[in-house]
Amino acid sequence: MICGAGGQLGQKLIGAAKAAPNDWRIFAYNRSSLDITRPEDLRVAFAEARPDICFNAAAYTAVDRAESEPDKAAAINIDGARRLAAACHEAGIAFVHFSTDYVYDDGYNRPLSETDRTLGTSVYARTKLQGENEVMRHHPGAYVIRTSWVYAEYGQNFVRTMLRLGREREELGIVCDQIGSPTYAADLAAAAMQLSASGAKPGVYNFANSGVCSWYDLAKAVHALAGIECAVRPIMTSQYPTPAKRPFYSVLDTRKIAATVGTPRHWHEALVACMAKLPRHAASATPPA
Repeated sequence: MICGAGGQLGQKLIGAAKAAPNDWRIFAYNRSSLDITRPEDLRVAFAEARPDICFNAAAYTAVDRAESEPDKAAAINIDGARRLAAACHEAGIAFVHFSTDYVYDDGYNRPLSETDRTLGTSVYARTKLQGENEVMRHHPGAYVIRTSWVYAEYGQNFVRTMLRLGREREELGIVCDQIGSPTYAADLAAAAMQLSASGAKPGVYNFANSGVCSWYDLAKAVHALAGIECAVRPIMTSQYPTPAKRPFYSVLDTRKIAATVGTPRHWHEALVACMAKLPRHAASATPPA
């Protein structure tokens, strides 16, 4: 059972489930077919699917809009996650929930481990952190996977935005002082499937593609692979104010999940794989220096 199946991660979870050796029957629900904040919707979906495992990719992810819509963000990220976790626990169903690098305290300058301090400095971050806590409180056997900078060849994400803007404009200013690790949704979905089938200890796990870059670096890589000649210049976060605070350093330490599913591939290799699925985007496999 996949919740949030209409999003980029949800669609990749469907693909990963189809490719899994388990011969699963897949029940995929998007927002219109299952609102996780509505108990009646959950009852109907569980009666229909009778799942052995549930993956929750449903979330309120509009980071800036959440600052003016805290109740909507909380309804999905906290209340919905709690209801879904509780329903799975009551029915004896395994549960995998996805969270974010935003939950960490922004005071580190090294890869963040699952035991590092959490804080939540925006509405989105706080609701996702509270959602994690509710999931583990109501389903102690759950897996919570924190990830960062997720993208795919469809949906709303930074990679697709850079492709569009790079063709529309002659010059772009992209933030260079926020550092992290991009994550291809296909790799995240595959890792989640492997983790759920591994028998590994429940709890919190980090997953992102390996390597480190800034948003500026990622934009340059996207344009290089797509053959776009837009001039990209580095700017500081202070030059691009947003309603919600972004982490300055959110590189994730993935050694815990790597011990079970293997070391994630480099972000540039994953980006090449993603862009190869887009029309007119021939991609070189040469990683950046």
